[in-house]
Amino acid sequence: MKKVERINIMMRYINNRAHFTISEIMREFNISRSTAIRDIREIEAMGVPLVAEVGRDGGYFVMSNSVLPSVRFTDNEIKALFIAFMATRNQQLPYLKSRQSLAEKLLGLISENQQDDLVVLNQILLFEGTNPNNPDLLDLSDLPHPMLERLIQILLSDNYLQVTLTEGNDIQSCPIYLLHLYREKSVWLVEGFDLEEEKRRIFPVDNLTDVEPYPSKKRLSRKKILEQLSKREEVINLVLELGPKAIAQFRKYHPLKITISYTNPYQTTAILRTYIDVDRSEELNEITSWLLFLGGDIKVREMPEEVRASLQARVGMYLP
Repeated sequence: MKKVERINIMMRYINNRAHFTISEIMREFNISRSTAIRDIREIEAMGVPLVAEVGRDGGYFVMSNSVLPSVRFTDNEIKALFIAFMATRNQQLPYLKSRQSLAEKLLGLISENQQDDLVVLNQILLFEGTNPNNPDLLDLSDLPHPMLERLIQILLSDNYLQVTLTEGNDIQSCPIYLLHLYREKSVWLVEGFDLEEEKRRIFPVDNLTDVEPYPSKKRLSRKKILEQLSKREEVINLVLELGPKAIAQFRKYHPLKITISYTNPYQTTAILRTYIDVDRSEELNEITSWLLFLGGDIKVREMPEEVRASLQARVGMYLP
């Protein structure tokens, strides 16, 4: 590790701790005592407000209520941040306006030479799902559903929600305990436990029209909710053996709830076990499309007849 990189990491290490010793620095960075002392003195000279404690178990601590020096980035760290921004274009992520101001601040911290490197990267790098004619990094585009940020803000303090959503031409309101908020196939989804019907529900954030905290007097405890979910745990009805080509496709994309278990140390064969709700036409269509995406390198151990029939009908569409 180069000295500049080590000093940067050491500064973050120190800033995240109320107290540290020379011995801890030596072990953490695998350096000698003299090198550790020199590095700490250099960090002090940069303005980090360290106070030494004298004694057998003495060490250093950072003075509270003090201004720490500005963060420094290595060339590779700057490229990593910039590429992460590029890779998430057109993703309808929350806090997009904050991402714009963050990018502006980061660009203001770096040198002109580093900025030139980023211009070149912006010209030559393209990512799956992005538009090469997309506006520049600092322009806002593809704003997410306005309810997404409100939902996240409430979730930071409370998982019990009263949600109002549209389904077709109907508007309904229901209380839920939110389990997960996730993005799949370019759509933000809410997975929650319906506190009235006492069952798991999944619906798009795009369907939300209002979100409020749910009154505390009417709440089930989290323990009871998890107990109800465990009682209703679905029975596995789809079991597949995956070969190397199917595993490669699985790694490219798979529904969030589906996982695989590798059956050899080289990760060239695997078993997939999951539950498919065949009564939900949307889920049945999605799993059919995904199984076709996996390709022919699979062996069926168990499969619902509805899924089998859907696959046969879909394949028949492309046959003469």
